Amino acid sequence: MSVFILRRLMQSVLLIAVMTVIVFAGVYAIGNPIDILISADASQEEYDRAVRALGLDRPLWEQYFVFLGNLLQGDLGKSFVFNEPALSLVFARLPATLELAFAAMLLSITVGIPLGMWAGLRPDSVAGRSIMAGSILGFSLPNFWQGLMLIMIFAVFLQWLPAGGRGETASFLGMESTLFSLEGWSHLLLPALNLALFKMSLVIRLTRAGMRETLLLDYVKFARAKGLSTGRVIFVHVLKNILIPLVTVIGLELGSVIAFAVVTETIFAWPGIGKLIIDSIFVLDRPVIVSYLIVIVLMFITINLVVDILYSILDPRVRLSDMKS
Repeated sequence: MSVFILRRLMQSVLLIAVMTVIVFAGVYAIGNPIDILISADASQEEYDRAVRALGLDRPLWEQYFVFLGNLLQGDLGKSFVFNEPALSLVFARLPATLELAFAAMLLSITVGIPLGMWAGLRPDSVAGRSIMAGSILGFSLPNFWQGLMLIMIFAVFLQWLPAGGRGETASFLGMESTLFSLEGWSHLLLPALNLALFKMSLVIRLTRAGMRETLLLDYVKFARAKGLSTGRVIFVHVLKNILIPLVTVIGLELGSVIAFAVVTETIFAWPGIGKLIIDSIFVLDRPVIVSYLIVIVLMFITINLVVDILYSILDPRVRLSDMKS
């Protein structure tokens, strides 16, 4: 296991090195933020002074090495707009996005796995067919339209839940979060549901496919022939087998939920990093954009590493084959 983890860490370091080049080239080599930040009536002298202040007068390669040196020190510069450390701005908004992402994935897992198992056990029943039809809707409906309909139904017509905002935070064991507040949950439920519908459909279909495939395997038939109860066969033998691909998909989808919650955060006015990155792109606030991308990439790498470790624990054959190769 130690060799397995060490190899994954070395691959992660190489990936981060490549990522810094791609992020820098994709952000610093495109556009000129001075054109947005400075007034159109500014003189050439004022324009040149602003260019020098932001370090944009240096060659691109020199800007990259300055960027890399600052990155190694944890300094990604100050926001052009807010005049605050860009990394601090991202981290200040990150808890709100993490709350939304974890709540969405929790909904996806707690609802998707049981429904997928039911559809897999009784594929020809009315309930099984209805579950699969509902999962198709989850894939097909546009995310922004879902959000608007949820606001229209639950916030406007029924007036059960608020239409937007994050709500109050509460403290528990030194942590501040809306997850510890009833009002916070009332604000969180609609955006989390909107973000979860697509992932829930994915989990349902993967679980159903895994159930249908696993139930036909010899070891399941042998377990039933031994006289084991249906519950033990399903929840001990079958569930562990179908969790192997689910762990990988859920881990990767968690990263995508964090990275691509932009539409949901915009619709529900959720003050997360998705809304921050959209506002920063409009004004070419490079330090904030780069900080966002680096944080997201590091989170993806960390999640993938954790998924690899969990996968190897659930299926030791993966770890052994990796060590032999």
